[in-house]
Amino acid sequence: RSLLLYAVNGLQARTFGVWTLLSSVIRCLCAIDIRNRTLYHITLFTFFLALAHFLSEVFIYHTAALTIGVMAPLMVASFSIMGMLIGLQYLEVEAQSQKKKKN
Repeated sequence: RSLLLYAVNGLQARTFGVWTLLSSVIRCLCAIDIRNRTLYHITLFTFFLALAHFLSEVFIYHTAALTIGVMAPLMVASFSIMGMLIGLQYLEVEAQSQKKKKN
């Protein structure tokens, strides 16, 4: 089966651009305040959304091929998820130690 290419209209392009801008702002804010657990979880969720989006375009909708242009965001999202899940453990340990210090 050949790869189907769909035209992107201006609305779709702007929507994807706004999503990219929003997720980058969230990720920058998390980098500034990495101990904010709510912001940390929201940032982690943005990487899961990005991963799900690109995987669905390749394997479900067949609107993208596994080229470097698609592989790059897949790798960034995957490595970021792994790193943030590891970092989440440190945030949990730090939160517990802060509670012990208060008591």
